[in-house]
Amino acid sequence: MIALDFKHVWASYRGKPAVQDFSLQLNPGERWVLLGPSGCGKTTVLRLAAGFLAPDQGAVVLDNKTAAIDGRLILEPEQRGLGMVFQDFALWPHLSVHDHLAFGLKARGVDKAERERRIAETLRLVRLDSKVGARPGELSGGQQQRVALARALVTEPKLLLMDEPLSSLDFELGLELRREILALQERLGFTLLYVTHNLDEAFAIAQRIVVMREGAIVRVGSTAEIKASMPGA
Repeated sequence: MIALDFKHVWASYRGKPAVQDFSLQLNPGERWVLLGPSGCGKTTVLRLAAGFLAPDQGAVVLDNKTAAIDGRLILEPEQRGLGMVFQDFALWPHLSVHDHLAFGLKARGVDKAERERRIAETLRLVRLDSKVGARPGELSGGQQQRVALARALVTEPKLLLMDEPLSSLDFELGLELRREILALQERLGFTLLYVTHNLDEAFAIAQRIVVMREGAIVRVGSTAEIKASMPGA
C-alpha cells in the first residue's frame, strides 16, 4: 500500500507553471520533507495532495484511490482523510480551542461522546488541555500552533501535510515544536509530508527529502544522502 502517489503531475497556480513532471511515492508512516526556496512549487504539491488544486496533467493517488487526474478532482478535500497545518495557523478568532477541534469532527458526523473523547485526548497530547476554553487571542504563538496541530490530528488522519509550520515562531520555540511533531508522529504513526526552506529543519524532521527547484524535483534521498550531497559536506 502506498500512502500518497504523484504520477507525472504537471500543475499551474494562478495562471503560472508551478509543478513540472512531479513523481513521488510515500509509504505509510514515513516522514518526507519538500525542501527548496520560496516559489519552487513546494506548497503547490501540498495543495495537490490536499485537493485544493487539480493537476493539469497526471494523477494524485491516495491509498490506491485516484484522488485527482488530468484536471479533475475525483475526491474533494473532505473526502481525503488527511490533515493540514498551515503556515499562518488559520485559526478563527471567535472560536475556542475546543470548538476549533470540534468543527472538523462535526463535519464528519462524529457523535458528541466520541467528539469529546477525541478532543480531550488530542489536547492532552499537545499539552493544551488547560486551554480548552481559550480563544486564539489569549494564546501565545506556540500555543496557537499547537491548536492548529491538534485540529489536524483530532480527525485521526493517515496523512498530515505541514506547510512551513514553524516559520513564524522564534528559534527556541521552533526547536521545541519540532521535537513535539516528531514525538507525535512516532506515537500516532501518520505519514508526514512537510514543507520548509530551512535546511536544519529539514534535516531534523525528515527521513527522506525531496529537493525542488523551479517546480521540478532535482534530488531525492535519505537525510544522510542529501546532507552528503550539500557543498562543504
